[in-house]
Amino acid sequence: MKKKFKLEDLDCANCAAKMEEGIKKIDGVKDASVVFMTQKMTIETEDDKDFEAIMDQVVKVCAGVEPDCRILR
Repeated sequence: MKKKFKLEDLDCANCAAKMEEGIKKIDGVKDASVVFMTQKMTIETEDDKDFEAIMDQVVKVCAGVEPDCRILR
């Protein structure tokens, strides 16, 4: 399953790279992309049944890197 999300208040490209790196380490994530210029995030998972659990982890990773950044679902 592949989903795209809009990000709000992502402040720098370095933070986007750190978020992407952290998301890719989450179990069940096949690929992830966080683009600072477009303020968009794409996540591809192996299985859609655990998607909400994976997204909970994604939110934690993003908050750890950029506390003010919000993922609009």
